[in-house]
Amino acid sequence: MRYVVGYTPTERGADAVALATSLALAQGAHLDLVYVVKKGAPYVALNPEGSRVNAREQEVLAAERQGLGLIPQGLPATFHVREAESFAGGLIDAAVEFKAGLIAVGAASAGLFKRYTVGSVANALLHASPVPVALAPRGYQRTAPITRLTLAVGRRAGAEAAIETAINAAKRRGVPLRLVSLVELDAAGDSGEAINAAHIHANTVLTAASGKVPAGHEVSVAVAHGRSIEEAIDGLEWDDGEILIVGSSRLAEKNRIFLGSTANKVLRALPVPMVVVPRDYDVVDSAP
Repeated sequence: MRYVVGYTPTERGADAVALATSLALAQGAHLDLVYVVKKGAPYVALNPEGSRVNAREQEVLAAERQGLGLIPQGLPATFHVREAESFAGGLIDAAVEFKAGLIAVGAASAGLFKRYTVGSVANALLHASPVPVALAPRGYQRTAPITRLTLAVGRRAGAEAAIETAINAAKRRGVPLRLVSLVELDAAGDSGEAINAAHIHANTVLTAASGKVPAGHEVSVAVAHGRSIEEAIDGLEWDDGEILIVGSSRLAEKNRIFLGSTANKVLRALPVPMVVVPRDYDVVDSAP
């Protein structure tokens, strides 16, 4: 079990490490902190014959000390320096090489109440990653194991990968799984019909999920509605140790992520970390 963490010695890097730690502790995963540098950089870590007094090299060594210093005792972690044309590209290459279950990154910035605005690195990952991407809100500091997984249950085709990932993750960690259907009410009417359809669909998924987890494992369902997706999210109760899992848009290429309009709305309002699962993702042994 390996998780790639996009690390820089910044607040965003610390957010990513905290989220990866919280995800990993429940099952003893190995964290791979990946620090990406431009190709041709004269760093000792990449070129043993290079200068050992290069100022940029000292930055990398300092980043290694700081990054590994954030890891709780007993959780295995390795620091890697990678050359790549882009930060996102370096993380994806590392994830493929390590057969990682996910890539964790910090959000670039956030609005009020620790809400997200996705920066360039996260945005690139959300359009290209072949493995799930975990997004940490700004200022995320929790390093205790997660306490509940919530799956956003969509009614469109292509959600199977996210459903299977959420079920398997909850089962492995022994944490409750909540299935949530979000309904954006139409001001023109038919609100009751939309809510009823959401209940029917969510309970159908609930029945299927209940048959795939051990007897007695807690699986629940909730339907949240509002005049907007953001309002529906606000109406839900969220645990401090919760993670939301969403599926990629049906517009994504196979085994790739593309964040659809609904997921983008969810992300803007969400008070907890989000994991986005690629379309048709084939779960591997190291999956989250």
